[in-house]
Amino acid sequence: MSNRNLAVAGLAVAATLLVAAPASASAASAASHPLKLRNGLTLSLPNSWKVYGKGDWIHVVTGKCAKPKGEYFTPECDGFWVLGPAAVKVGHELNPYTPDGPFYSATDVEPCPVNHKWGQVLHGAGAKGLRQVGPGHKAYYRAWKGTCVTGTGKVRAHFVQREWYLPKTGVLVVDSWNTPGLPGVLKHAAWR
Repeated sequence: MSNRNLAVAGLAVAATLLVAAPASASAASAASHPLKLRNGLTLSLPNSWKVYGKGDWIHVVTGKCAKPKGEYFTPECDGFWVLGPAAVKVGHELNPYTPDGPFYSATDVEPCPVNHKWGQVLHGAGAKGLRQVGPGHKAYYRAWKGTCVTGTGKVRAHFVQREWYLPKTGVLVVDSWNTPGLPGVLKHAAWR
């Protein structure tokens, strides 16, 4: 197949994905359950997403998960975390979290999200700015580049850690799985 044909095929796949995304997002919003958080923030989660924990360490599992309960950064567990002030206080190597650095709640090497045998390394923010979280609220948004490495430093995988931080509300959402539909859930959040 020529390079031109490969490019055309790639564009066709991308167009199909773009057209399919709104339909799946609307189907997910039709069957949902609320996750009520602090200061009147409520997320409308698809029924297939399961919530574990409460308070400042809530884990929302959105797919395959070997062990949904446990400490932060449960490896091999598709989902994201909704964190409160207690987590934010230790969110950057046991110091307070700020959007200037990635959420990383330990001083040692955290396990890689896709394989617990590898460690993770977080690099610079590939994207940053403000993102809508419900009407009238904007979050600091960061997309940190991550790599999964062996003990000898060999790179085995890549991922992106996305973060939405609402400092006045005390809520931080951390997603290392590029969870489909999560930006829309946050954009359409409700506030009382």
